[in-house]
Amino acid sequence: MAEVLEQLNQGDKQVSVEIHKYTKDQSQHRDLFESIITYITEGEKKRLGILPKDLKEGNFVQEWSEVYKNFKDKIEEVDVSAGVASVLAVKDEEELKTVRVAGKLSSLIMQHFIGVVTSLVDEEKQVTHEKLSEDIDNILTSDQNTFLKKGVQDVDLSRADFCYTPIIQSGGIYDFKSSAESDNRTLHAGTILCSFGVRYKSYCSNIGRTILFDPTKEQERNYEILLELQRRIVEHIKSGVKLRDVYVKAINFVKNKKPELVSHFVKSLGHGMGIEFRESAYSINAKSTKEFKAGMVFNLSVGFQNLENSKATDEESKIYSLWIIDTIRVSNNEPAPLLTEGNRKLNNMAFSFQDGPESGSEAKKENKRPAQKVETKRTAMRKSTVLKSKFRSEDKDEDSEQKRKEHQAELAKQKQAEGLARFGYGVDHQTSQREATFRKFESYKRDTALPKEVKELKIVVDQRNETIILPVFGLAVPFHISTLKNVNKTDEGEYTYLRINFLTPGQASGKKEDMPFDDPNANFVRAVTYRSIDENLSEIYRKIVELKKTAAKKEAERKEMSDLVEQDKLIELRGRRPTHRLSEVFVRPGLDGKRIPGELEIHENGLRYQSHRTNQKLDILFSNIQHLFFQPCDNELIVLLHIHLKNPVIHGKKKTKDIQFYREASDVQFDETGNRKRKYRYGDEDELGAEQEERRRRALLNKEFKSFAEKIAESSEGRVDVDIPFREIAFQGVPFRTNVLLQPTTECLVHLTDPPFLVITIADVEIAHLERVQFGLKNFDLVFIFKDYSRAPVHINTIPMNQLENVKDWLDHVDLVFYEGPQNLNWTQIMRTIQKDPADFYQDGGWSFLNMHGEGDDSDASTETASEYVLSESAYSESSSDESSDQNEVSESAGSSEEESDESGESWDELEEKARKADERKEVGGGTSKRKETPDDTRGKNKKIRR
Repeated sequence: MAEVLEQLNQGDKQVSVEIHKYTKDQSQHRDLFESIITYITEGEKKRLGILPKDLKEGNFVQEWSEVYKNFKDKIEEVDVSAGVASVLAVKDEEELKTVRVAGKLSSLIMQHFIGVVTSLVDEEKQVTHEKLSEDIDNILTSDQNTFLKKGVQDVDLSRADFCYTPIIQSGGIYDFKSSAESDNRTLHAGTILCSFGVRYKSYCSNIGRTILFDPTKEQERNYEILLELQRRIVEHIKSGVKLRDVYVKAINFVKNKKPELVSHFVKSLGHGMGIEFRESAYSINAKSTKEFKAGMVFNLSVGFQNLENSKATDEESKIYSLWIIDTIRVSNNEPAPLLTEGNRKLNNMAFSFQDGPESGSEAKKENKRPAQKVETKRTAMRKSTVLKSKFRSEDKDEDSEQKRKEHQAELAKQKQAEGLARFGYGVDHQTSQREATFRKFESYKRDTALPKEVKELKIVVDQRNETIILPVFGLAVPFHISTLKNVNKTDEGEYTYLRINFLTPGQASGKKEDMPFDDPNANFVRAVTYRSIDENLSEIYRKIVELKKTAAKKEAERKEMSDLVEQDKLIELRGRRPTHRLSEVFVRPGLDGKRIPGELEIHENGLRYQSHRTNQKLDILFSNIQHLFFQPCDNELIVLLHIHLKNPVIHGKKKTKDIQFYREASDVQFDETGNRKRKYRYGDEDELGAEQEERRRRALLNKEFKSFAEKIAESSEGRVDVDIPFREIAFQGVPFRTNVLLQPTTECLVHLTDPPFLVITIADVEIAHLERVQFGLKNFDLVFIFKDYSRAPVHINTIPMNQLENVKDWLDHVDLVFYEGPQNLNWTQIMRTIQKDPADFYQDGGWSFLNMHGEGDDSDASTETASEYVLSESAYSESSSDESSDQNEVSESAGSSEEESDESGESWDELEEKARKADERKEVGGGTSKRKETPDDTRGKNKKIRR
């Protein structure tokens, strides 16, 4: 140890440290300790730093205590725990690497534990909490840890152990303290809490999960709130942020979401970790004034304790608790990455054993099958887009419609409560709507900067400074181009008139004013008109128009790029080429608009795509990835990885939030020709062999892309999850201009096959509205309104009416409130009204107006429809007599025409002229009866003409 500390006295950054060596010679120990104590007592402050909470044992401590007790009264003892903790709190790269390994081990063991618990509950085996805790505690040393060796390579498991005895809790009794112990009660298949932490090379990690069996809707919603809360906390934790600010924001989030949960919320969100499992100086609570620093490691623990379950079926399920515990690392300018991976979403933590419609013991036994593999996304009962069947008639009972209406009513009530909490009167709410601000333009800082041409008192167009200089009463007055509304040129006789109109407040305009004014009550010049015989005004007019176009283009580009966020730099893997690469893939949008294959690589904090033919590179950081989709090539021509970004990036000189990497699944240019290339590739021209080769190649492509997507999720340290579209519940629609297949995923509704791409995050949606839902129509429309009211609603048109119930079921299944109506609404005007006063909107009932609007329109439409077809008796008799007289006239005219045609044998032109004259005579003198032509009449005329 002395040799290690001696390095402090070496190098450029030396630290003055006096080192005393403790040797094996016991005769020198007392003299050594006395010299140290003498040095302390002879100092000015006579202080000795101690760690009072640490347990001290061993020969060294005993020998020191024997000497120190004689001088203890002369020395002031000072607790240096906080100082030492602050020095050790920030970890270097080697320490962080060790913590990552510890977090990986914890994640793998938790994943294994969830599988064990689901199997035990499925098989109805009785086991105590204490026995489960012992089984977990023995995993590191047992022969059943092969999954750890496969999951984490090049790791010495002999240097790993548990920070504390694993805690298993269920059956209504829950304790959130890390000192809690697993009791000897039997595991209850309701709400199960598990937490433990693996220590590797003395560095700690921690993980905790909640497993739900047959959860109620209330439990699912509370768990979703907890998940959203953890995500918000992770996004807010950055270097320089105070610990107490994070806790306060968490409390405010819970108050806005569900105020009744505040009393059940944890008093602390966790603590710092490292060699010590709990660094109490860095507790995340309402009183801590410490700040997060980059490189720190924290145990983040969020939860609700002792909640009541009003729909409990047994005594042990009346009280339940929820928690999510993870190990995180603090970063500089990006959200804190999670060092403990694994499942934490509801779709992976909730399981149902009551999903069968059959009754009886056999049916119950058959349907009582949970997901055996919790890591797959299609197995467990979850709050996702996966339905049990595509058609309602397959597994829905008679009261399913009523249940859906009740669920929607409950969701609507909850949405109204959230709106009042968010925008109610007296609430300090902030919307993301960007208000236009007054922009000041300074064309010239001083008079000497004006162009020389102004001395001649002429109109000067300064392209460089985007300014027009006008002579006004003998003075050169500059006007920035942004103050101009338009310019007009007219010629009257020998004079040419140039009228320049300026932007002023209160102008009648159909568009919203983009330019606010510093003082709208000031005096403004609305227009200036110049007259001249010289043709120079035409040239000035042309220059002003060009300058106006250039300035408008620049302003449009500025607004387009205003939401761009500066990205961190990609940290490349040093000293070696990335091991995880996906070669020969194309990117959309393409680099420079060209279709060139390239290679996608996984680096330390993101992805890099580059083509060997060009020098261009595309970097995507894990912190900027919102969704990662893998779409297999089943029933498609391509296999793809699609990345939807949180913030847009510049790619190919354009701004985009969607980047896609794909590879063609079939060689279409060879499949239909039967030439040499096909024979070379497939061995023969037999269609069966070609189909088998096609299936094999598609399976390999799917495996390769899916494996690479999972590597991305693993390398992102839990910030990115792989999502797969579910084609079995997809539906057709027109989100842009073409009819495409829209596929739900776990978190989104997407169309990824062809650009333009569509990615709608369900969590960002406020409500959905089904339009043109009425009898007799073949299609209906779907509108998504977002929680960000400044964001334009998304319309999906022309959805087949036979998919209406499937769409409703999907919307209800993802807890999305939806309304329906018989006609399209003007959402631009509706959203503008809501944004003006959202508090008043929710006070008046919020979105319930859609429900009333739909019912009212439906009744009105039915009334109008009925009135169109109800006739009085007199009207009916008049119509009948008129119709019969018209039919007689038509038949007589047709008969006479046939006779004349047979006798004279006239040509077609003559027959048509006679028919026209007969029609004119009938209209002039044929009585007062006037009637629209019926389809039968038209057919009669056409038949007559054809003859």
